Amino acid sequence: MLGTGHGGILTAAVGEILPRLSPRTKNYTEIAASYGYVAEEHTVLTVDGYILTLFRIPRGKNCHGLRKQPPVLLMHGLLLSADSWVDAGPSSGLAFLISDACFDLWAGNVRGTYYGRRHARLDPDLDAEFWKFSTHEMGILDLPAIFDYVLTRTKSKDLMYVGFSQGGRIFFTMCSDTKGYCDKARVSIQMAPSALIANTRSIPVKAVVEYYAVISPFLNSPVDLEVMQKGGLLQNMGFTMCSNTIIAATMCKLFLNILDSYDPGSLSTKTASVLYDHFPGGTSANTLAIYGQNIISGRFQKYDYGPIKNLKKYRTAHPPLYDVNRTSSPVVFIYGENDFLIHPSDIKKISSQMPNVLEVYKVPRPAWNHFDNCYSQYTKQLIFPKIYEYLQKYSDIKPLFPNFLSNK
Repeated sequence: MLGTGHGGILTAAVGEILPRLSPRTKNYTEIAASYGYVAEEHTVLTVDGYILTLFRIPRGKNCHGLRKQPPVLLMHGLLLSADSWVDAGPSSGLAFLISDACFDLWAGNVRGTYYGRRHARLDPDLDAEFWKFSTHEMGILDLPAIFDYVLTRTKSKDLMYVGFSQGGRIFFTMCSDTKGYCDKARVSIQMAPSALIANTRSIPVKAVVEYYAVISPFLNSPVDLEVMQKGGLLQNMGFTMCSNTIIAATMCKLFLNILDSYDPGSLSTKTASVLYDHFPGGTSANTLAIYGQNIISGRFQKYDYGPIKNLKKYRTAHPPLYDVNRTSSPVVFIYGENDFLIHPSDIKKISSQMPNVLEVYKVPRPAWNHFDNCYSQYTKQLIFPKIYEYLQKYSDIKPLFPNFLSNK
């Protein structure tokens, strides 16, 4: 079914566009179904031809009241996908928790992930042009197309947005460099958004993205421009090793702790095993490069093509800053003191530059780190009540049965 919208709208048959996975690996709809939730698959075509898969849980299994409006859109972090919202299961996965609270739940994917690795004209395996994007294009092209699709499909004038890490970065990019779309977010809840990343404490992550900041101008082939993809060496190693419970409980958790910081007991062994079915999920070299450039410069700025190309593109030798002051929607920030990827000082600085910040909320767990926002078994107790507070405040229909937050 083809309709109108930002770049056109497509609805795909179940399984038609998804990657062929091994018997152990499930896609978003299959994970949801395994827990008794009904999920839908949808497809969006961006104005520049990228085909993105969206997922929807229109009504949670444990929703016993009227469905609330407007819809809620979840956007994932770097090297993740919509699967990250269901990997922790119904007791902790935000897609399940939000849909069980009777919200119309959508989960998006950006270009370059395994749910965004198709194009109307370009072959990602043969055409280097497919991979010539960064978070900038995700913000000004992918997110508006997703907004248009969700709003058209639900006949809603606005939505509520929940972003994690890169999901926050591309939202602020959209607000800075598009007209009208930021106003379509009734409220924006940002968990550890990776906009300002000047003080990141993760040595491995810093080394990798700064490396790509240096070498990306010299990469020309699709093989080099696609990085850390699903089915690649790193993901295959994690998938194979972490299927073993003992290894999942030790080495697989240790790997995340090396990338981030140590939060003992927060990540269950089951989730540690399952998440490597989908992580890392792929992106472009330029995406890693823009993070590296931003760390080096200490600024939330656009892609740096070098002085000569910058002059042609930006009319200045240095890339301009994103104007976060144009973030017109109400914003809630959620962060952890032990987050080694997004430093609390960067959260406080970027939030101070925005005109309509509702709250800057520190998670009341000293060890709370970056990946906890997606995968912690304590999500329901530590961050979901805050998320629900603002979703409820900005929703149109009050719940008939408010006791779903109970631990009973």
